[in-house]
Amino acid sequence: MSALPNVDAVPPAPPADSGALVVEVEQALPMPLSGAFRCEPGELLALVGPSGAGKTSMLRVLAGLMRPTAGRVAVGGQTWCDTAQGLFLPPQRRHVGLVFQSYALMPHLDALANVALSLLHLPRAERLVRARHWLDHVQLTPEQQARRPAGLSGGQQQRVAVARALAREPRLLLLDEPFSAVDQMSRQGLYGLLADLRRDLGIPIVLVTHDLNEARLLADRLVVMDAGRVLQQGAPSAIHRAPRNARVADLVGLQNRFHGRWEGPAERPGHGWLRWVDSDAGRADGPRLLVRDKRRLPEGQAVSWVIPGDGIRVQALDAADAPTAGSYAATVSEARFLGEITLATLVLDAMPGAPLQLTLAGPERRGLVVRARVAAQLDLELVHVMPVRTGGS
Repeated sequence: MSALPNVDAVPPAPPADSGALVVEVEQALPMPLSGAFRCEPGELLALVGPSGAGKTSMLRVLAGLMRPTAGRVAVGGQTWCDTAQGLFLPPQRRHVGLVFQSYALMPHLDALANVALSLLHLPRAERLVRARHWLDHVQLTPEQQARRPAGLSGGQQQRVAVARALAREPRLLLLDEPFSAVDQMSRQGLYGLLADLRRDLGIPIVLVTHDLNEARLLADRLVVMDAGRVLQQGAPSAIHRAPRNARVADLVGLQNRFHGRWEGPAERPGHGWLRWVDSDAGRADGPRLLVRDKRRLPEGQAVSWVIPGDGIRVQALDAADAPTAGSYAATVSEARFLGEITLATLVLDAMPGAPLQLTLAGPERRGLVVRARVAAQLDLELVHVMPVRTGGS
């Protein structure tokens, strides 16, 4: 199979008994799907991206519900799909646990019988013992286990679905938007359950979700997808601090992304000059910022740049005060108090067309009201610069 363009390289395969999931997919039809990634035992990997990004299609390839034009899927050294060798194992031979947004429980069976239904290859008595074991494991009481789905809450039904997926002792667990249909309180309980399962099972877990906060909370690594392609993969913190391009920055919810022009290296080693510009307002004479330089950009290159929320500090600014070096006078244009956090928008005097979006907690948000004057301090060491490519970035 030809090399996959514009995706992160897959590290060499570990020993066959490691249990890792290794995936390579490349096809243009019937739908574009392209990417390569791996998921280690006990690791949770989240596929994130907008609707139509190809997340569920990738999950279907892993489960054996869709055969790729070209690709390879292996778990623990056992190859489930290798189109170059003409190998394709059907779903029933892959030992995959599947949990969907819709619980897909039999309405006329109680929870115990729903889980036992996935174990028809075992004698009836053993089926019930194993089903009860997994329902206990997902923390359903014996009384709840005897109820039909209509008598269970959404969160309890999802626990039954998880127990059913685990009862066959899968080598890979796939979760397709599993928490989106349950209320927030039930969702928090299911998050805790998933954390316990990761520790106990020691198998690769792949989660599809459109909820970025959920992905950042649960996942060890993210795989960012768009239009069927893997754009970037890595730890949530790494992608958040250094998105590959502006599209990735948008997809992972980085709010503070701005336009700029690269002005070349600075005297300080490892640093260069970034001119902040506001192309929408036709302003190209914004502040000059001393930022990290990876020596990849030519002078005059149009760029996008981002700074994470934890790279911005805010403090009150009295009328007689002037902002200190490296900080910018600003006015609070919006402040929404949401319990323990405040969402705020700051309009900088120096760049009124490029507002800063902040999520604040703790003492920093005291006195943060609309029209308040503040000083915004930017940690320029956390600025990440991305070239603007022809045709968009």
